[in-house]
Amino acid sequence: HQMQRRTRTVKVYTEKTTDGDSDELSPHTQSASEDEIEEWQPESKAPKRQQKAQPSEKKPVVKRQAKPKEPKESKPKAPRKPVERKPRAPRAPKAPRAPKEEAGGAICDAAESQQSARVKEERLSFIVPDGSCNDNMSRAGGGWSEGPSSSHQPYGGKKEEPEEDFAFDEPSLKRQKTSSAPQGRPTRLPTSGRGFGEDLNMNWDLIQLLSERTGVEQRLCLNISQLFREENTIPFIVRYRKELINHMDADAVRDVQLVALAKKTQTISQTLKKEGVLTAELEQALRNCRTADELDHVYAPYKKGSRLSKACRAKQLGLESAAQALLQSPHTLDLRAWVKPGREGLSTLEEVSTGVEQILADIIAKDGETLTHIRSLCDKSKVMLQSSVSRTALKEQQKEGHQRKPKDIDKFHLYCDFTCNMQHIQHHQTLAINRGENLKILTVKVNIPDRVKSDFCRWCLNVRWRPKGYPREELMKILQDAVEDSYKRLLIPLLSRSYRTKLTVSAEKESIAMFVRNLRQRLLVCPVRGRVIMGVDPGFRHGCKLAVLSPTSQILFTDVVYLHGSGGNREADKLRHLMIRYSCNTVVIGNGTACRETEAFFADLISRRFFQPLDVSYCITSEAGASIYSVSPAAVKEMPDLDPNLRSAVSIGRRVQDPLAELVKIDPKHIGIGTYQHDVSQSSLKAALDGVVQECVSFVGVDINICSETLMRHVAGLNTGRAKSIAEWRETNGPFMNRDQLRLVKGMGPKSYQQCAGFIRINPLDHLNNHSDAAGGNSAQAAQEKPAAKGKGKTKASAAVPTLPNPLDQTCIHPESYAVARSFLSLVGGSVDQMGRPELRQCVEASVKCQGLEALAETLNTTPDTLQLIIDGLTQPPGFDIRQDFEKADFKRGIVSMSDLREGVVLTGRVENATLFGAFVDIGVGRNGLIHKKYITPDKLPADQRRRSLALGPGEKVEVRVLNVDPQRGRIGLDLIRVLR
Repeated sequence: HQMQRRTRTVKVYTEKTTDGDSDELSPHTQSASEDEIEEWQPESKAPKRQQKAQPSEKKPVVKRQAKPKEPKESKPKAPRKPVERKPRAPRAPKAPRAPKEEAGGAICDAAESQQSARVKEERLSFIVPDGSCNDNMSRAGGGWSEGPSSSHQPYGGKKEEPEEDFAFDEPSLKRQKTSSAPQGRPTRLPTSGRGFGEDLNMNWDLIQLLSERTGVEQRLCLNISQLFREENTIPFIVRYRKELINHMDADAVRDVQLVALAKKTQTISQTLKKEGVLTAELEQALRNCRTADELDHVYAPYKKGSRLSKACRAKQLGLESAAQALLQSPHTLDLRAWVKPGREGLSTLEEVSTGVEQILADIIAKDGETLTHIRSLCDKSKVMLQSSVSRTALKEQQKEGHQRKPKDIDKFHLYCDFTCNMQHIQHHQTLAINRGENLKILTVKVNIPDRVKSDFCRWCLNVRWRPKGYPREELMKILQDAVEDSYKRLLIPLLSRSYRTKLTVSAEKESIAMFVRNLRQRLLVCPVRGRVIMGVDPGFRHGCKLAVLSPTSQILFTDVVYLHGSGGNREADKLRHLMIRYSCNTVVIGNGTACRETEAFFADLISRRFFQPLDVSYCITSEAGASIYSVSPAAVKEMPDLDPNLRSAVSIGRRVQDPLAELVKIDPKHIGIGTYQHDVSQSSLKAALDGVVQECVSFVGVDINICSETLMRHVAGLNTGRAKSIAEWRETNGPFMNRDQLRLVKGMGPKSYQQCAGFIRINPLDHLNNHSDAAGGNSAQAAQEKPAAKGKGKTKASAAVPTLPNPLDQTCIHPESYAVARSFLSLVGGSVDQMGRPELRQCVEASVKCQGLEALAETLNTTPDTLQLIIDGLTQPPGFDIRQDFEKADFKRGIVSMSDLREGVVLTGRVENATLFGAFVDIGVGRNGLIHKKYITPDKLPADQRRRSLALGPGEKVEVRVLNVDPQRGRIGLDLIRVLR
């Protein structure tokens, strides 16, 4: 251990070189280095210890590194003081550092100050358009490149990380990054010294492959990949870095993620290298793989636990040279010379021929040109997917006592004898077939035409694998059998897996995209504000659970009423008393058990004007996930004194008051949107849904002083720990006065602050007082107190952070653009006190119309996209909510039944769920009708929805025509007439 420490010490000083010669020591370190070498040599000359250390791989390496540094004249000193130097060994490396620091103090101070400036510049420079700041970019991207020198590392590092050092009020540095990026032409972000393809060590360019798979330009893929490497979140990229992504939306940006294939290849290579089976040819084959199927195909024979392939067993017998000879010089090959009687696999000529054949089949199946050719043949042919009932399902169906299986088979009756062209199969069909196969009800097969086999064998024998020279007939027979064996045993399974994987990946991607869009539309439903709401969780035996909520979602009253029994009139009087007492004229009913009967009960009371003088209306909302939430730890913490059934009623009412704030408390998979959620990749589904929740919460924005801790977790840049710290800071110090105070929160570093600051709102104190009075929360008096940060170890000085309110904190403008916003206000003759007023809007519109947006942006040294975002933030009215333009809850006072429906009747409804095969619409009869995808045609859709794969989503109002009604099966077929706006 001491030898290694001393060797590293010598290495540090020898690497500190002058500009002229890399092997020459600098003057102020040369004497110290010689002392280190003399002191180190006696330890390195202990032969006995070296012999004992031979089994270890590290110590010989250490000795080889240091041995060339030994001066010859110091060798006689080796046996002189081997023991006396031992206690001084730990102090030896420290000796030369003191004079070095004194001698080069100015240099160290300069380096220290220079690195401090670089650290600060790194925090401010989030995007670098040119190559001048390549070093900063490489460090910001996760440390891909080395620093200027190893000797500088102890002096920079952690000392240059003061938490209060970063700020966004210096526009000059920030403008260097974005001013040179014109609209629509984002600047190409520089990569580090090691490119995206080089550091992954593949034989193909990663950015090019990503561009081919996603259909996005390479420069945009490069920009997005660099932004992801810098740990930027999708909401931040989409809103504040538009010029670099050419105005792509969040879904398109999410698709441009670095593929994990290269990392998997590296892992496999390292595993095979440890096992001692990695050859140069095998490594090249792994690096050439562009899909996961190709990688698995190459790696399959070497997996642990797998049987040794036939080709590997033949190679172990030494027949590989014979197989190569058959292709290169068949006239010199005599297989009889390879026969070895008594040895398994070589005892007869037939066994030798079989071994050579298996090696050739393996070589053919792993050849890149051969794989490309057979795929081109398949693309020109009609490859069919066939599914049928499995033998296992038929046997279990015939057994007695299995009543469930026939019912399961009936669910897949469409696919019990199903055949379809690979190019025409639908996404929902793929997922349904996969589900049936997983349940062992269906057997699936890929049928490739026989013509492909004949064309492939002819091409192999006459073109690609034609032997050099004139092989004998028996050798040509071996080659022909090898080609047919390779096709049947190796290539057909590979092609089948490839086709199935391609279909599954495409179907899963479309299904997840459907989930994402449905969830986004469900979360962005316009909230119903300013109303007292009664949430009703309907039920028969256990009664209907009620919860009366204030306009700020506070619980005013809870109870259980039994509306569907003999005491209905008595319960109706109780309802009237409650609604008049709390001035409640809005009822929200969950769509679960007894929903239809509860709706009829309220509709009858409304028709008789039972609640006069109140004008009462009601709506039906989805209660999916309410029961799961009611028993969750979050619900227990929020409502500890309530029964779980009453918590469900509270959740149902709040879903209409503020859908986003309530639905984020529930796992998105339990909200009841989309289809086949259990048949897609769960990790991909979870990542996509979590990303959508983060986007919705961030784009809407949160008032940091009144939002719940659960909602804060989903803001871009925040997580569970930071949300908890913010809540604790708020409880200890009172409300936040401005965004700058977020930097005083424990765990809030520069990157986290950059990502979350633009999505957090600090509303005026009078708004906070109104909410506090209703919620019984903190008073505004606590906000006037100066926050006292309690830090452990690293203390964040609160003196450097202002405590006065900043009106810009109420807008979507990012703190990095505050200086530009103030300059723009001065340019148009406005002030921050006029934000949201008509007079400021008129001034802004006049300036933009007179000078133009691009000219103003150039004057302010910013980009048009940033300036447009500033204009939006300054001109939007106070309390602006992007959800006000989205769909609202549909309130009604009467109902119709399914028996009232007739073919040809025209109705209006609301889309409840969108699937890969159609959209389900609530038309108010207790059963959702289905608009099949063939009736959703572009001519019936608004222009902005025609490019979607399925243009309807949850919450959209539609006008439909009844096509057919099946009361026995409870099915209603609908035709789309138009989308209502």
